[in-house]
Amino acid sequence: MSGDDDRSGIGRRSFLGLAGVSAAALALGTGEATAAPRPGGRLPSDPFGLGIASGDPESHSIVLWTRLAPEPLAADGHGGMPRRPVTVEYEVAEDERFSRVVRRGHAVATAELAHSVHPEVAGLRPGREYFYRFRAGGHLSPPGRTRTAPAREARPGELSLALASCQAWYHGHFTAYRHLVADEPELVFFLGDYIYEYAINAANLWREGVTVGPAHDADVQTLEQYRLRYALFKTDPHLQRAHALAPWIVTWDDHEVQNNYAAEHSRYGISPEDFERRRAVAYRAYYENMPLRRAALPRGPDMRLYRRTPWGRLAEFNVLDTRQYRDDVPSDTTAGGEHTDPRRSILGAEQERWLVDGLRRSGALWNVLVQQVVLARIDRDTGPGTTFSMDQWDGFTANRDRLLGAVQRHGVDNLLVFTGDIHRHVAAELKADFTDPASATIGTELVTGSVGSDGDGAPTDGYTGLWLANPHVKFYDGRRGYVLCRMGPEALVSEFKVVDYIQRDDAAPVSTVARFVTEAGRPGLEREV
Repeated sequence: MSGDDDRSGIGRRSFLGLAGVSAAALALGTGEATAAPRPGGRLPSDPFGLGIASGDPESHSIVLWTRLAPEPLAADGHGGMPRRPVTVEYEVAEDERFSRVVRRGHAVATAELAHSVHPEVAGLRPGREYFYRFRAGGHLSPPGRTRTAPAREARPGELSLALASCQAWYHGHFTAYRHLVADEPELVFFLGDYIYEYAINAANLWREGVTVGPAHDADVQTLEQYRLRYALFKTDPHLQRAHALAPWIVTWDDHEVQNNYAAEHSRYGISPEDFERRRAVAYRAYYENMPLRRAALPRGPDMRLYRRTPWGRLAEFNVLDTRQYRDDVPSDTTAGGEHTDPRRSILGAEQERWLVDGLRRSGALWNVLVQQVVLARIDRDTGPGTTFSMDQWDGFTANRDRLLGAVQRHGVDNLLVFTGDIHRHVAAELKADFTDPASATIGTELVTGSVGSDGDGAPTDGYTGLWLANPHVKFYDGRRGYVLCRMGPEALVSEFKVVDYIQRDDAAPVSTVARFVTEAGRPGLEREV
C-alpha cells in the first residue's frame, strides 16, 4: 500500500541526476541569485511565443512565469534558443501603462530549465491587482494581469473564479478560453490534463485548419518530447490570453505523464523502475511549463504539488495530488472487493494527514478541495447491480469514507470540491451515505467539462443515463466548456458554460446551460437555470 510513499529498491539520490537541475540554475531561474544581470546577447526574434503567466498567489507575493522560445515548435524541444543563459528582466506595476512600477528584478533563463523562469515577486500589497511584463534579448513581452491573495484575516467580498481541465489541443480549438477571458475571472483553477501524451496523427487530429510535423507523431516519453508537447499546446492564442488574464492555480492528473498511471505503476507494462524514470522527466517538464514556486521543483520522480492557498477568511483552497501517491488499480472490482480495503489510499498517508489537519484547523467560510477525479460515488450500472470506475475515488472507498467522516466529525463547513477528468459537466451533492438519498448532504462537487478533449461533444451522450441514475447527481452535459463561479460570504453561484462545437473553428458562441446556487451553511445545489 502507498502509505507515506516509501519506494524501496530505487535510490532517491540516483534520481537527482535525472532531474538535471543544479542549485545554481534553480536560483537563477527564480530570481534568487545575487549576481548582477547580464543580457546574454540579443535574440533574433520574439522569444515570448509561449506566452506569460502568473500563479500561486499569496498575500504579499506572486510567482511569474515565462519560457523563452523564439521557435516554439523546434523539434528538439529547446524552442530555438541558444544553449547559453539569457537574463530575463521583469516589472510589476499598479497600472496597465506601467507608470507606477512597484517591483523590478531579473531571473536567468538557462538551458537546464528549458529557458523558463519562475521569479517569486515579494513585497506586494495583499488583495491587490497588479500588471507585469518581461524583457529579454531586446524584446518586450505582452503585459499580464495578476493579483495577490487577501490578508489572512481579511474578509473579502465576492471572488470570481473559473474551472478548466482536459485540453487535448488536437481534438479542437480552445474556444472555451476565448469566452473565459471575456468573463474576466480573478482566479483560474486548472484541474489536470494540461497536455496529452498520445501520438498526434490523422487519426486524432480533429482540430481543423492546422497541421503538425512528424515529431508530434510519437507517444511522448523523453524530456525533449514533453517539452515539445507543452510548446504545441501553449502556442494556442486563447490559452495564452487566459494565462495572461489572471493568476492560475494548477494541478495535474494522469496525461501529464501517462494515461491512468498510479504512483510508480504504468498501465502499459512498463516496469516500476523504468516508469519512475519517465515520471522524472515528465514532472520536470511540468515544472518548466507551469507558474509554480520553487517549492514544487521535482527531485527525480518526486514532486510536492499538494499545497494550500488561503483567500482571507472567505476561502481556503486545498490543492490535491491524487496520482503520485495512489495505490494501484485493484484486480477485484466487485461491490465488496479490493477497492474497499481500508489500507488503500488515493492520497497517500502523509497527504491525507495534511488535508484532514488543514480542514480541522480552517477558519475559512468555504473549504475547497481542488483536485482531479470524481469524489462522489457513481454507480455505473443502471440495473440492479453496482459497478464503479476504479480510476476515481470509487476505487478508494475507505479513503473517501475517512475524508468525508473527518469533514462531519470536525464540523467542516461549506465543503466544495472542484473536479475535472471526465470531459463532461457534472454537478453533484456529497452525501453522508451515498446509498441513502435521504441522508444528509455534506458538500457540493462541481465537475468541469473539458476545454478540448473528445471534440465537439453533445448535450446528451452514451453516459448521460448512467450519471443521472445516481440521485445525488443533479446535472450532466457532454459539451466542451468551463465553470464560472462567484463566491461570496452568503453563497456560491456556479455557472456551467458550454460551446456547441470546437473542431471546425473557434467561432462558436457560449451559453450558460445551468446555474446553481449553494448557500453558505446549506451544502447542496439549488438550480436557477
